[in-house]
Amino acid sequence: MKVKMKLLVFIGCWFGCSFAFGQLPKYEHRQELKNITEQWHKISLPLSVLDRSNPDLSDIRIYGLTENDTLEAPYVLNIGSGKHTKQKVDFNLLNTVSNANGFYYTYEIPTTESINELELEFDTDNFNWMVDLEGSQNQNDWFRILEDYRILSIKTGQTDYQHTTLTFPSSQYKYYRLLIKSHKSPKLTRTKLNLDSSLKAIYDSYPVTFMNIDQKDKKTIIDIDLNQSLPLSFLRLNLKETVDYYRPVTVKYVQDSIQTEKGLKYRYKELYRGTLTSIDTTGFKFNSTKAQKLRVIIENNDNRPLQVEGANIKGYRHELIARFDDKAKYYLAYGNKKARAPKYDIINIASQIPDDAPLLALGKVEHTPKAKKTNRALLENKLWLWMVMGFVIVVLGWFTLRMMAKR
Repeated sequence: MKVKMKLLVFIGCWFGCSFAFGQLPKYEHRQELKNITEQWHKISLPLSVLDRSNPDLSDIRIYGLTENDTLEAPYVLNIGSGKHTKQKVDFNLLNTVSNANGFYYTYEIPTTESINELELEFDTDNFNWMVDLEGSQNQNDWFRILEDYRILSIKTGQTDYQHTTLTFPSSQYKYYRLLIKSHKSPKLTRTKLNLDSSLKAIYDSYPVTFMNIDQKDKKTIIDIDLNQSLPLSFLRLNLKETVDYYRPVTVKYVQDSIQTEKGLKYRYKELYRGTLTSIDTTGFKFNSTKAQKLRVIIENNDNRPLQVEGANIKGYRHELIARFDDKAKYYLAYGNKKARAPKYDIINIASQIPDDAPLLALGKVEHTPKAKKTNRALLENKLWLWMVMGFVIVVLGWFTLRMMAKR
């Protein structure tokens, strides 16, 4: 009987150990969420979390630990990518006249709608003009909206660039008058009046840890390293130039690398292609892409290289709005390549989520020790587990039959 009891104790311990192993954390990193005082809280994801998470952030979880249970807090992921909304406004072209100052175009808006953008299309290339824009309610009193606003077109074998959209603060006039300061007909073929009510993107700046500039084959090659893999969506080069410039530019990122006899070789994928110009120095915007290393190629052609002093790199701000229904010690967990994006009900009740949820502080990063691959492979092998269970059942059955025979 004692032998049987020992065997049962052994089996219980074995199953207990197996169960305990199954409860080990599946996420490589976690940070405690501190000062939870409300049901709803906001969590701003730092760069370290973005670096160590999956590209789509599918592995982010919020777990709460109690004495008897493990809870999961639902959340909504907000990405500050903005929202593009543009409304076309109907208008009538009243007249087109010209004098020594240039060519005038008068538009009438039959409604009371506001506009803040005017798109122009021309049946000509390679121009550089200044324009004025005025507004009026009666065509007698005109008020200046834009003065000496530059529009241009450059089309050559190396460059194809246009800047023909006028942007200005929202205005509400019945009449608008456009003056294109040109001595010859600009051949204006189409005009669009728009109200751009897009929400601006919210960015976080990323530190550049390394930048190398090389001049080769009439090209300026700029290699940038962030030392972290982060979701990038904006790049602006800081140039020290006093003259106008228009250069084709390509932005690439390192997709992967291979080891060769000559060393590590990077494989690049295109992220952006456009024109680097002194007319528009706001920077380049592109789809959010997780990357660590960038390469910017400027085509100088026969021009002298531009003086590049630095670069500003940004990504959309990432925030969680989480709901805490029960008291527990909560952690932000991340770092699981096999994890799938969670599905929570609160995504369907976005209107009930408060906009002013207080921000939570994150504790220090805790790393989960990685188990040895050999042990994990052995314990996760279903055939091996069935063999062990079968052996235990056979041994237990043998002892049972032996005890019955003795009786």
